[in-house]
Amino acid sequence: MVQLHDQTLRDAHQSVLATRLRTEDMLPICDKMDQVGFDSMEIWGGATFDACIRYLDEDPWERLNKLSDALPNTRVQMLERAMNIVAYSNYPDDIVKNFVRYAYRNGCESFRIFDALNDLRYMKVPIETANEEGAHVQGSLCYTISPIHTVEQYVEKFKELEKMGCDSLCIKDMAGMISPTRAYNIIKGCKETGIKIPIDLHSHKTSGMTGFAYMKACEAGVDVLDTSISSLTGATGQPSTESVTAALQDTEYDTGYDMDLLMDIREYFEGIWSKYRHLHRNQALRVDPSVTVHQIPGGMLSNLVNQLEKQGAADKYEEVLKEVPRVREDFGYPPLVTPSSQIVGVQAVMNVKFGRYEKITNDTKEYFRGMYGRPPGEISEEMYETILGPDWEDEVIEERPASLLEPQFKKKRDELEDMGLLKKPEDVLTYAIYPDIGLKFLKGEVEAEFTSDELPLEPEKEKEEKEVKKPPVSYPFEGKVNIDGKDYEVKMESEETVRVNGKEYKVSVLFPDRSGSQGATTKPKKEEPTQDPSGEELEVKAPMLGTVLDLKANPGDQVKKDEPIAILEAMKMENDVSAPKDGTVKEFHVGKGEDVEENDLIATMVV
Repeated sequence: MVQLHDQTLRDAHQSVLATRLRTEDMLPICDKMDQVGFDSMEIWGGATFDACIRYLDEDPWERLNKLSDALPNTRVQMLERAMNIVAYSNYPDDIVKNFVRYAYRNGCESFRIFDALNDLRYMKVPIETANEEGAHVQGSLCYTISPIHTVEQYVEKFKELEKMGCDSLCIKDMAGMISPTRAYNIIKGCKETGIKIPIDLHSHKTSGMTGFAYMKACEAGVDVLDTSISSLTGATGQPSTESVTAALQDTEYDTGYDMDLLMDIREYFEGIWSKYRHLHRNQALRVDPSVTVHQIPGGMLSNLVNQLEKQGAADKYEEVLKEVPRVREDFGYPPLVTPSSQIVGVQAVMNVKFGRYEKITNDTKEYFRGMYGRPPGEISEEMYETILGPDWEDEVIEERPASLLEPQFKKKRDELEDMGLLKKPEDVLTYAIYPDIGLKFLKGEVEAEFTSDELPLEPEKEKEEKEVKKPPVSYPFEGKVNIDGKDYEVKMESEETVRVNGKEYKVSVLFPDRSGSQGATTKPKKEEPTQDPSGEELEVKAPMLGTVLDLKANPGDQVKKDEPIAILEAMKMENDVSAPKDGTVKEFHVGKGEDVEENDLIATMVV
């Protein structure tokens, strides 16, 4: 008998719906899913934590509570990124330990723990903590194809994970590229070397050969296979729960699940798929054998398409796919899984957009410093120098990065208390892991992209085409505009500016919205910089769409060429906005937390 681990409520919508499935659309079907008899269900972790607070205005801790309560007969699991937890950088031990403890106490019974570089040093703390809490611990290794990732290496590391106290093991094929032969050899190798705990194979349909790999895995003795309900599988999603169940019927691997019940669940998610149609992307629905070359995982692929569209670079998609394996080789063949997939993927976008390594993200620099662990393969000295400069050897660390970090839980708790924002201890972890968007969420300043009752929305392309055909609203215009969260009554004979709280805004009439009502939009008016008589004035502009995380200088500061003057978060990675020449910062035209578009004015300098 083979059991199934269902991922519909986590990885499925992360892979095909850009992680946007809302909790209120999960809860109605939980009762039926709880009756199936799954080995376990993944409902939390991964990118869902980030998406909840960034895009959905949902408390991820409340989601965990509600879903675990709605699934009393099924062991529920989260995907935990070792020392990265549910984000993209390392956190100190006290944050990791507290996160695992509070996740368990909020209903998470099982932890699939992995490190992006398969560095077992980074898995030790969360494994030990989950064991102390009495949770099921699943040690996971990321599957990838490279000259250094051999069957023997995987088997040896799985043996180590068993010794570290794991209750089960997982081959995490996040890009859906494991071949039938490799699946068979790794699982068979583990069984023959005496590994006693269950082995799970996680994969996606991206390459088109995953069904073959699952069958060979059964022949090798796999215990659990990862699937999701067919309505949310696509090509970048997991193999279909119903299809795998049907394929194994009347064999020694038969799951014993009720197909009629599974069809009822499928029907529900058919409605969900249609309801969320504005997020459908063709690239996430097509089988793509080229994944065996670029190795981009399903969740990253669907989000990459979404992010390229936001950056106005959707036409660069194919170029980025070709650049990713080149960057990955330069980086020492890391498996492409969060956060290494984001680091490699965003650097590939930068290389295509600006030229190879002309712009280097802060996360790329941190990766080369060793702040994400030891790269799996060797990196050339030339690459180290390109990324870190001629003194690169002084910057690279060998120890576990978390060992260099000071405890943060008490400090972050005190900060939240001082701000009057601490409602529960879990809020401290939300703030510690995502200090900017987390704080914005806790302040109630995040606006949901949509709620369930607003769906379905029109796909963006169709929406744009329809809006182009609409006649503009004619002047004079009389109505409300929203400025800094407040409504103001305005009368306009033509486009004009409004001054509020010392800022000048340009007000433009919009087309009628979906309800047919008129409205207006405002955007801060950009002051034209005046020429400074003491020298040449330069404009420093945003290289891409993003959010200003920090300003690294003050007006009047002297800065050197290439010195960062601002930090821009774009595509979930941090990017320096640097001085183009030696000079003096004259003025900043943006503030911390402000959203900017490509070529928006960040600062003016005198050089």
